[in-house]
Amino acid sequence: MLDIAEQLNRWFEEGRDFAVATVVAVSGSAPRGPGAALAVADDGTAVGSVSGGCVEGAVYELCERALQDGRTVRERFGYDDEDAFAVGLTCGGVVDVLVTPVREDAPVVRAGVAAACRGESAALVRVADGPAELFGGALLVRPDGSFGGGLGGGRELDRVAVAEARAMLDGGRTGTFEVSESGSRCPGGVTLFVESRMPPPRMIVFGAVDFATALVRAGKFLGYHVTVCDARPVFATRARFPEADELVVDWPHRYLRRTGTDARTVLCVLTHDAKFDVPLLEAALRLPVAFVGAMGSRRTHADRDRRLREAGLTDVELARLRSPIGLDLGARTPEETALSIAAEIVAARRGGTGVPLTGAGMPIHHDVDGAERGGDGGSRSRSAA
Repeated sequence: MLDIAEQLNRWFEEGRDFAVATVVAVSGSAPRGPGAALAVADDGTAVGSVSGGCVEGAVYELCERALQDGRTVRERFGYDDEDAFAVGLTCGGVVDVLVTPVREDAPVVRAGVAAACRGESAALVRVADGPAELFGGALLVRPDGSFGGGLGGGRELDRVAVAEARAMLDGGRTGTFEVSESGSRCPGGVTLFVESRMPPPRMIVFGAVDFATALVRAGKFLGYHVTVCDARPVFATRARFPEADELVVDWPHRYLRRTGTDARTVLCVLTHDAKFDVPLLEAALRLPVAFVGAMGSRRTHADRDRRLREAGLTDVELARLRSPIGLDLGARTPEETALSIAAEIVAARRGGTGVPLTGAGMPIHHDVDGAERGGDGGSRSRSAA
C-alpha cells in the first residue's frame, strides 16, 4: 500500500475508512509485482491498481466487502482456460492479493503511510497467511531496527519479523517470508508480507543543455529524484529546469565526489566536452552506481575512451560506460532522445534486452534480476480471517 501513500495519507487526514488490496505474491507473467495496491474509500473512491485492469473490478468489490464486514481476505487470481469469462489474468500469470480494511484509528499503518510520504526508509510488515487471529496485526520497521506495533503472536514472532524485515529493507526488497507460529525461522504456519519503502533513487544529469530539459521530465516520470549539475550558472537555472529537484552550479567531477550516491543512482553525462567529461567519468566509473551513460557521437566516444585510458581507467571500468547513451530509436528531438536514454536506463535496471517484443518469443515481465517470473497458472481461490 505504500506505493499509493500520498492518497492514503489524505484519507487518514480526512478521517476516512478505506480498504486496501495489495499484491503479496506473483507467479508467471503478471502486469504488476508485489506491493502494487488498489484502495477504496468509504465513499467509493478508488486509487491505484493491482493488475493494470485485468481484475480491478473484482478487487474493487472485495474492498467494498471488507469495508462492510471488517474482514481481511487473501484472494488468488489466475487464468482459467475453460472459462473465457472468468475473472483472472489474461496474461496467464497468478497474483495473490491481500485485502485489508483500514480504520482511521490504525496507528501502525498510518505511521507507515506518513513515513512513506516524508520519503523516509521504512518497512511495513503484515500477516499474509496464517491463523485467523493474526490477521490485522502490523509492524513498522525502521533501518536502525526500531519498530512500532505488533503482529499479535508474541514477542518472539515480532522479534524475528523485525530482523527479517530490516534485512529486506536494507536491500529495498518487497516480498514474503515464512516463519512458524512460535516465531522460529523454520518455514510454515505464518506467511509475512514486507513492503519496503526507500527514498527515490537519484538521477544526476550533468550538463544543462536542451536535451537535459527533456531528460529531467523523463527521470521524474520514472520516479527518480533528479539533480542537474553544470559549472555554468547562466544555464543551470530554475527557469530552464522547473521540474528538477535540485540545481547545482559546480564542476561536475567536484560535485560528484562530494554528493551521495548508491547502487541505485543513475548518472547521465550530456556535456560532451572533454574538459568536463574526462574528470567526471574518471570518478563516475569507479563508483558502485547503477548506470553511467555519456552523450556524444561515436567519434566523440572514441576520443573520450582514449583520454580515459590515458587517465588510468581499466578495461573493466570502461566496460561500464554506456556511450553513446540511449537505445537506437532513431531519435532526433530532445524529447525523443530523452525517451531513448530512459529506455536504456529501464532496460539496464530490469534486465531487458531493448529489442522489440513482437516475434521475439522472450519473457515480457522480468524479476529485478532479469529472470522471468515463473510458476503455473492457478484458479481463483480465497482464504479469510
